[in-house]
Amino acid sequence: MASTRAENVRDAGRRLWRRGSRRVQRAVSQRRGVLAYLAVIGPGMVAANAGNDAGGIATYASAGADYGYHLLWTLIPLVLALGIVQEMCARMGAVTGKGLSDLIREQFGVRWTVVVMLALLVANGGVTVSEFVGIAAATELFGVPRYVSVPLAAFAVWWLVVKGSYRRVERVFLVMSLVFLGYIVSAFLARPDWGEVARGFVRPEVRFDAGYIFTVVALIGTTISPYMQVFIQSSVVEKGVTEEDYNLTRADVWTGTVFAIAVAFFIAVATAARLHAAGVHIESAEQAALALEPLAGPYAKILFGVGLFGASMLAAAVLPLSTAYSISEALGFEKGVSRSFREAPIFLGIFTFLVAVGGLVAMIPGLPLISVLLVTQVINGLLLPVLLVSILRLVNNRELMGARVNGPVYNAASWLTVTVVSALSLLYIATKLFPGLLG
Repeated sequence: MASTRAENVRDAGRRLWRRGSRRVQRAVSQRRGVLAYLAVIGPGMVAANAGNDAGGIATYASAGADYGYHLLWTLIPLVLALGIVQEMCARMGAVTGKGLSDLIREQFGVRWTVVVMLALLVANGGVTVSEFVGIAAATELFGVPRYVSVPLAAFAVWWLVVKGSYRRVERVFLVMSLVFLGYIVSAFLARPDWGEVARGFVRPEVRFDAGYIFTVVALIGTTISPYMQVFIQSSVVEKGVTEEDYNLTRADVWTGTVFAIAVAFFIAVATAARLHAAGVHIESAEQAALALEPLAGPYAKILFGVGLFGASMLAAAVLPLSTAYSISEALGFEKGVSRSFREAPIFLGIFTFLVAVGGLVAMIPGLPLISVLLVTQVINGLLLPVLLVSILRLVNNRELMGARVNGPVYNAASWLTVTVVSALSLLYIATKLFPGLLG
């Protein structure tokens, strides 16, 4: 969750390298991309951990550094909300055999589809920017300026996906991003006050100041990212899960959710123990790397930089490509990386546009990289209700879902999530329009 916050709307790997298989065994044998490669783990595990990209790491680390253990309590409602939302989308994929974009277009018509796709474009565009910001932050740890690394990375991503064979290098980036699991070890080696950790986890502390609300909205946005919902439904359809064998997928969804939130928990604990106690406010990747010092010592910066670069490069390719697939499919445009710009101008135009904008924004002189990573997660949180309302309307449609519609408990929890996220979003917007509103 906290950044290759990876990885999304339409799984790019599935679309790029799959040619008709709906069974993971056949897909793996054909070695068709990241989804087929990881589907043996399960769509739920992959989707829930998609938040562990650049923006996710920055958000959880900043929450720990700025507020210590006082925001750990938010992970309890977040694990429930994430699990419920992911489960609803997985269930829709299993029952209908269709992706979320397909259902939105078929059930709601062009106007609402345009609204939802615009929200996805903005949200995913912001996350794409955050990935190139992550690339800039990672390479600057090794002394390479962003004006050199970002253009090269943007061109490499575009070339590998459109002209080359990205699947050969994606696994390298996946392995590189696994170094963030080092936060779990660091959380123990930093020797936090586990009594304080427990109190922060089970005793809510609510504040109504702008900074606190900003961080909470960012936590929601990075944990329940809009692209993750489209990703899990598409991956369930890709794997060929049916209503009859859905129980294992449901268990996978909740297992993945708990694991992802556990990683977020240890990131926050590690940074709280190492940085909050020292009064460090994270403003750079180098400061974020300090939380890994109990594990890696003087090599913490290198370890953090390698993981950040791998996670960011992977997501910088997958997100814009999956966004292009989702929007093109929802609105009926030609799509496919094998097509020319003349054959699929909208599809390739969206992909190229997102990569170009992401790279250009990341190179703005004096850009506060960590702040940008946090702001993009807030954008996710602000736009999340648009997608959640669509999901709830679809999953409660008996013509689509039959007996698999939501029960009263699920609906209550789901609408509560929409209400709380919407209220926090409006409150945050109010604090920006009226700075003195909360004092």
